[in-house]
Amino acid sequence: MPKPNPRLRLGLILPLLVALGLPASLAGRLWLLDQRAAPSGAEVTVEIPKGAGVMQVGEILEKAGVVKSAWGFALASRLTSLGPLRAGEYGLSPAMSQRMILNHLARGKVLLHNVTIPEGFTLAQAVARLAEARLLDPARALELARDREFVASLGLKGDSLEGYLFPDTYRLPRGLGTRAVLTLLARRFQAEWKALEPLAAQRGLSQHKAVILASIIEREARVDQERPLISAVYHNRLKLGMKLQADPTVIYGLEGFEGNLTRAHLERDHAYNTYTREGLPPGPICSPGLASLRAALKPAAVDYLYFVAKGDGSHAFSRDYQDQINNVNRYQRRH
Repeated sequence: MPKPNPRLRLGLILPLLVALGLPASLAGRLWLLDQRAAPSGAEVTVEIPKGAGVMQVGEILEKAGVVKSAWGFALASRLTSLGPLRAGEYGLSPAMSQRMILNHLARGKVLLHNVTIPEGFTLAQAVARLAEARLLDPARALELARDREFVASLGLKGDSLEGYLFPDTYRLPRGLGTRAVLTLLARRFQAEWKALEPLAAQRGLSQHKAVILASIIEREARVDQERPLISAVYHNRLKLGMKLQADPTVIYGLEGFEGNLTRAHLERDHAYNTYTREGLPPGPICSPGLASLRAALKPAAVDYLYFVAKGDGSHAFSRDYQDQINNVNRYQRRH
């Protein structure tokens, strides 16, 4: 014998109950809306799928233990004018009244998850971090981020979103979709860039070139005060037609690189090897933060052409090549 359709039964019984005046009275409505599954209880995470009807939502909530019955919840929902119930991930408790649960679902009060994209993260690292938080599909994200049409639709010039997923801490709900999450981070970059446009115009740098330079500064700098100095070195080299010779760009172009950079790496030509090729590399090598973007557009007024890591996070800067050799011997060959 086939089982009766609960949705059909609900559709038949609701008009009957209303006709009988049972929930129609104010007391009946209040009683039903104020029903709780339990006087107390821990919050549980409940996911409501897209397209779920009120009875299906009630069944999900009953299974999760946050309402007494799917029938009662569905009936309660018919007695409100809150509107349709929205899909998403919710934090609900058995101690919440059906009125409160309906309010959460109708208003879309979904759970928000904190995710931090640090300065200097590559596109792949940022996507992996977002995927760990279950905020997007990593394969789809990398595909979209390297789709020129999608990148252009965001008002950006370049082959990918490398450099344009602005580093910050975001509070995001699950279920937004991969495209929406990438768009949100890229739009955040555009919002921050607006204040920097006058500086870029004064410097004669396009947005794309500024981001490329800022990304190199981001990977080189460990001390905030040195960002303008590192920027000055690269600006000075570009003016003189000198190769940038930036180790981070070489590393970026080496697939699966691990360990120490060797002379063989520096001599292996590829698009991001600034030891073998002049000028800026073809694209950013990471997402720079605001400090590095500002430094790229406002370098220090110094004539430095070289710098070398001291081993404590800071660098020694110099104008003359011989001074650079002396600094290398002092800080990197002393052991």
